Amino acid sequence: MTRISSVSLENATDVTRPLLEGVQKKIGFLPNVFRVLAHAPVVLSHYVQSSAALGKTSLSAQEKESISLATSQVNGCDYCLAAHTLFAGKSGFSQQEILSAREGKLDNYALLARQITETRGHLSSEQIAVARAAGIDDAKIIEVIAHVASQTLTNYLNNVALTDIDFPAIDA
Repeated sequence: MTRISSVSLENATDVTRPLLEGVQKKIGFLPNVFRVLAHAPVVLSHYVQSSAALGKTSLSAQEKESISLATSQVNGCDYCLAAHTLFAGKSGFSQQEILSAREGKLDNYALLARQITETRGHLSSEQIAVARAAGIDDAKIIEVIAHVASQTLTNYLNNVALTDIDFPAIDA
């Protein structure tokens, strides 16, 4: 049972309604996570703007999905795992690649995201050296950190709210 209700478009404030309508237009429907975020207009606005900015990083769509899947797996967010399983499939991942990304084994981005999330950012010098040796330069390390932080926001929100999952079900 949901602990924080979602806000309908009809009940959205004048501040949140345009943001929610923009999300709905971009994605094709209005995911419940945004409807829950609508309770806090500043946070919804921040998340929408942050997501747009992170969409412009040097990371590919698949690298971003790999990061989202690994982070959501560590944080135990069933909502985000369902959402990013769908998005990863649309970016070209096979079901096996999705499972591998969740475990941090698909690529060096999934591994780095998993390590950052598990250690809460306290990486060893060796872990950073491995990332660099794999071609993840300092700019990309920072971009991975930003994606992990953004993903962690929605992971924690959904875990606290018990947001109703409105994406296709996935195998645990």
